[in-house]
Amino acid sequence: KRTINSCHHGKIKLLKCMDVSNPIDVLKVLELSEDMEGVSLESGLCTSREGREETDLSYKIDKKIQLSAPSKQLFPDSSFPMNFSVMATVRAVKGSQAFLLSIYDSQGTQQLGVEIGRSPVFLYEDHEGQPPPELYPTFRKINLADGKWHRVAYSVEGQSVTLYLDCVKLDTLELLRGFDPHVSIEGVTVFGTRLLDEGVFEGDIQQLLIVEDPRAAETYCQDYIPDCDAPLPYNTILAEAEEVSPLGIS
Repeated sequence: KRTINSCHHGKIKLLKCMDVSNPIDVLKVLELSEDMEGVSLESGLCTSREGREETDLSYKIDKKIQLSAPSKQLFPDSSFPMNFSVMATVRAVKGSQAFLLSIYDSQGTQQLGVEIGRSPVFLYEDHEGQPPPELYPTFRKINLADGKWHRVAYSVEGQSVTLYLDCVKLDTLELLRGFDPHVSIEGVTVFGTRLLDEGVFEGDIQQLLIVEDPRAAETYCQDYIPDCDAPLPYNTILAEAEEVSPLGIS
């Protein structure tokens, strides 16, 4: 277990310590809840897991839900990081195509978009409009909507974006953004769609995180959602479910 003291020896360790304990939990900030119409609590990636008898929990979404918040709620004390990881554990409806996460500036320009489907695009556009839409990184010959659970992790660093899928590094593509790129937090963050899209994410989602460390994507399967033979180090849904409905067993 990391101690607070070990976090102060050098910048790299400091970042790592902060990041593992402080991911931006998008579903929590946007207040996704089983109380919403079209959302229910279901089993997640693992139906049984080392150290506990219960299944992992996920949110099943089978209706178009409106879920958005000012981006400042995700980044109350900081700006959007230049280099970062976006990580999700999802099971999309087979054959579906939708944006899981969309971040807009105050003018309504989409600056970040994580697509779930066939040949998913990683939409990123800095404050100067770079890269243009025809140069958005697209991970071809990959299908994230085949009806199965996937751990999807994107690492954005410098001029490239790397996709890790189910703990395996799949591909690194060019991200032809500027050398001092900014993503605005003056606009809104939207879950499950884009502002003008008809398509909406349908399926199950266990986790959606943004971490201010491009290396987090590589270790997503250790630090956040490990295989079923290991306990969950970070699990918001389960913690909240237990708080709300404690088992009356003495």
